[in-house]
Amino acid sequence: MAVWSVSRTLRGLLQAAGRGCSSGAPATLPRSGEPALQEAEVLSPAKRREFLRDHAAPFSAFLTDSFGRKHNYLRISLTEKCNLRCQYCMPEEGVPLTPKADLLTTREILTLSRLFVKEGVDKIRLTGGEPLIRPDVVDIVAQLQQLDGLKTIAITTNGINLARLLPRLQGAGLNAINISLDSLVPAKFEFIARRKGFHKVMEGIHKAIELGFDPVKVNCVVMRGLNEDELLDFVALSEGLPLDVRFIEYMPFHGNKWNFKKMVSYTEMLDMIHQRWPELEKLPEEASSTAKAFRVPGFRGQVSFITSMSEHFCGTCNRLRITADGNLKVCLFGNSEVSLRDHLRAGASEEELLSIIGAAVGRKKQQHAGMFNIAQMKNRPMILIGG
Repeated sequence: MAVWSVSRTLRGLLQAAGRGCSSGAPATLPRSGEPALQEAEVLSPAKRREFLRDHAAPFSAFLTDSFGRKHNYLRISLTEKCNLRCQYCMPEEGVPLTPKADLLTTREILTLSRLFVKEGVDKIRLTGGEPLIRPDVVDIVAQLQQLDGLKTIAITTNGINLARLLPRLQGAGLNAINISLDSLVPAKFEFIARRKGFHKVMEGIHKAIELGFDPVKVNCVVMRGLNEDELLDFVALSEGLPLDVRFIEYMPFHGNKWNFKKMVSYTEMLDMIHQRWPELEKLPEEASSTAKAFRVPGFRGQVSFITSMSEHFCGTCNRLRITADGNLKVCLFGNSEVSLRDHLRAGASEEELLSIIGAAVGRKKQQHAGMFNIAQMKNRPMILIGG
């Protein structure tokens, strides 16, 4: 495999600098008759910056798919367990959980994280289930923070344990947070989540604001007949608080009894908000953003829409997912998975793992199958995928 040999060559050249990365680290061969760079020269900050600028390798071929999408964002599920039972996430009776021995160990999570970061991933999001029920979550964040090249460590949480753990998580290196909240009415929250916990979630949101997270992203899955009547109340939260309230279209997963009639589309939500705040303005967004962002002039925060169903953003997708049992999913709505856990435990080398990852990324389709087709496909419940 040509890419394999190139990556191996680059990695060998980088050993003197103490980092093996085929995604943007310096890599060059000395010209004939030209001495190799001395170690002190490689490590000199000024020389390193100059060397990076002049000799940076292209983004990892292993993480680039056949449509040219570069995947620099990895979501890792830390557990399948959750302390809520949200209606849009899983069936009421729950789901069969993977035996503990078949889940990724902390060491395996960090091994895979290190490999992906070497290849150019600069953002890792920890998900679940509910990641904050994993006992060593703070330690995992602390060890991720040590990875050279990783810029963002994020967590998506239901917020139940957040207020208690967030100071330690922030101290360990957490710098971005998403909190799920689907109703501002305690009784309705309990109906949607099938558990109590509204006040704990609100405490977690305010703790995140207190500790300086800006924005604090609040994820709200909008479902017709349940909470679409609260849209304006959620928008009003952004008036005085540094929140990014993210309205998510209801998505189909196995067991959540998805129905098109329950889905409130982005355009319908936007129209409802426009009627109350006609001055609502569109904000610029990054090319790989999944959210369409808006702000009411004068409001401190903003609102966003995740339009996975009505206006997909597959063309700019830069995300990969690793499930709690170690499967690589290149598309949230695809049912194709490859077990990195099995290859790790069979003793696969770094190059072999990269080849397996590269092959999976290379098979990624141009876009998902569409909401009606997705609803008919067999795909794991969202709680087992890591959202």
